[in-house]
Amino acid sequence: MNITILCSSPDHPVTAFLERWASEKEGQHQVHLVRKRSELAGGDILFLVSCSEIIKAEHRALYKHTLVLHASDLPRGRGWSPHIWEVVNGAKCITLSLLEAEDKVDSGRIWLKRAISVDKTDLWYDVNQKLFQAEIDLINEAVENCGQIQPYTQDADITPTYYERRTPADSELNPKISIAEQFDLMRMCDPERYPAWFEHLGQKYKISLEKVDHEEN
Repeated sequence: MNITILCSSPDHPVTAFLERWASEKEGQHQVHLVRKRSELAGGDILFLVSCSEIIKAEHRALYKHTLVLHASDLPRGRGWSPHIWEVVNGAKCITLSLLEAEDKVDSGRIWLKRAISVDKTDLWYDVNQKLFQAEIDLINEAVENCGQIQPYTQDADITPTYYERRTPADSELNPKISIAEQFDLMRMCDPERYPAWFEHLGQKYKISLEKVDHEEN
């Protein structure tokens, strides 16, 4: 099978998972990992993973199937970085959806869904590990069962909700309230891409959060 994966940024943390998957499939499938829609050459399946470009009908027509990995229980949570917003708002479980790409964002038919539990102590890198492994699992399932999966339309009785694009301002902490009150926000702030920060006495500060083992007495 001729498979293309479009992931816009080589610096995105999912890249290592995609590169490893592509390497593992050598000899079984032709797998192309590309960064821009101008590199799309056609094939059987196009997977859009953390893709920031709009993939129009003319690009989708190059493939038998164009599928998007989106971390929300669609039609709820369309838009940007849904799993981040949901964990920040206290979610203990997130949903990963594999759906068909359409002109209207995140509106296509659903192929597969996967529930992912999130522990209250999970930090951004723990959530990434769980999410990215689930993405690989759904990619595998779609490839292995492409002819058997029956896509279904998103539930019209559920009003879609939308998330805005995340910006650095969304990682701002309030120095006047406790860490516990802001922990869900702090733990989902990637220190490289979206660091947690606060301003105090006219100075801006950045905070990095990571787990440490309990020290032995």
